[in-house]
Amino acid sequence: MSLEELRKQIDKVDSRLIELLNERAQIVIEIGKLKSKNAGPIYAPDREKEVFDKIVKSNKGPLPDKTLTAIWRELMSGSFFLERPLRIAYLGPQGSFSHTAAMLKFGQSVEYEAVTDIRSIFDEVSKGHSDLGVVPIENSAGGGVGETLDAFVDSDVLICAEVFMSIHHNLLANCSLAEIEKVYSKPEVFAQCHGWLSLTFKEAKTVSVASSARAAQMAAEEKNTAAIGSKVAAELYGLKVVCENIEDIANNVTRFLVISKVDARPTGDDKTAILFSTAHKAGALVDVLDVFRKYGLNLTNIESRPGRKREWEYYFFVDFIGHKDDKNSQKALDAARGHCLQLSVLGSFPRCTSML
Repeated sequence: MSLEELRKQIDKVDSRLIELLNERAQIVIEIGKLKSKNAGPIYAPDREKEVFDKIVKSNKGPLPDKTLTAIWRELMSGSFFLERPLRIAYLGPQGSFSHTAAMLKFGQSVEYEAVTDIRSIFDEVSKGHSDLGVVPIENSAGGGVGETLDAFVDSDVLICAEVFMSIHHNLLANCSLAEIEKVYSKPEVFAQCHGWLSLTFKEAKTVSVASSARAAQMAAEEKNTAAIGSKVAAELYGLKVVCENIEDIANNVTRFLVISKVDARPTGDDKTAILFSTAHKAGALVDVLDVFRKYGLNLTNIESRPGRKREWEYYFFVDFIGHKDDKNSQKALDAARGHCLQLSVLGSFPRCTSML
């Protein structure tokens, strides 16, 4: 067949696809009406996982799985718009890594709300001003994000999903490397680029700000100033990429959490996050961890943060494989509470198995 004939075939398939997609959209509208009557959540992480799993299982090629899942993410984003536009809070301004993670997760058809700090994301969701929030929780190179961990201590929000995104840091400026006197970014970003910064700058001052995108804004406004941020931020704020991929570890991944007023239903492949504090005595933490060992629950992450009310009191954040409604998980949580001053379940959510 000629090129022209093949293109005509593609045009015919495209027409069929448009008809089928709009047929799907009509069903989505009916689902939205039912959810509205029953006051059900628009975003259902368990259903999202089910849809993606079916797509991958049904895909016979030649398109790769990641192409089809990206298409369906946008379809879901459009579905949210048809049911009721979701409002998602993230650490702004535009061009931050949190903004990119939110866009990759929820697509182009939802509403995004940029806030100035991570605590405000929790407040927006808790008060119902935003349906969901996207917050960074840990980085493969820099560890836990203290501001996010601290916000969980006195917030009523729950975790309903997780996102993994590969992170590449870039030095952004409108002057040469030799002219830079000051570098803006988040503390966690400086930690991830510590080795490169030490080798590159002898006198330049690093200044911590709320987000990497805010750093780019400030660098664009000040002479002899740079920021560490994304290429998206460079484009948004009119900066040049002076040096690319300056992170100390090439495989640099940040894990983000999606927070909501409700968590997710079981999928069979879930995680549960808990927060607890223990008495200040020898072996207190070991006693709690032994409970999870006894019940065969695999811990995937543990972080600690100092308490603010009493000296030498610590909060521990733990993720384990399983859903809080699983019988085995319930038994373990009940037993663990006997060794804790307090224990809260922060939510159960589908385990993320792919990178955005």
